Amino acid sequence: MRKIAPSLGILVFLTLCAIPALADTPAHPVIIYDGQATELSATPPFAQSQDLWVTFADLTRATGFEVKPQGVCRRELCFPIPSGRTNEFLSKRGNLDWFNLSAFARLIKQPVARDTSLNAWYFGPRPTSQNEFLSSLEAPNFTLPDMNGKQHSLADFRGKKVLIVTWASW
Repeated sequence: MRKIAPSLGILVFLTLCAIPALADTPAHPVIIYDGQATELSATPPFAQSQDLWVTFADLTRATGFEVKPQGVCRRELCFPIPSGRTNEFLSKRGNLDWFNLSAFARLIKQPVARDTSLNAWYFGPRPTSQNEFLSSLEAPNFTLPDMNGKQHSLADFRGKKVLIVTWASW
């Protein structure tokens, strides 16, 4: 799996802790998508795969996406499956059609985190959702302590010019 940003890791941790249904490891994988946990109705038959394969029915139930001739669609939003890569995304086993949800997440650059001990997969917001605040040119509010531990929120400085300096060790 890819290394995820610490803020996404914290969000995943908080999401997993907030869902009591995950207290006991479920028999089938659990998908957390758009903040909603859904236990799959079938265990993927791809035992050696590091990817998450879901039935078409589970895909729609857990994410709202459907596989259509034009691609993978959710309401008016539609992502075409790249030509020549159909086998990476779609498979038929027995009487069930399977979809590779983790490959789809990579295609649309959606962050994914997996907890094998809880048999859970977390799908973060797509980059377009993460950056929606850019269209308004309004920074999202946050609260951080200063050097003395006093909490300050960005909203406290509305209407004033603010210089934000950040640093990260990674």
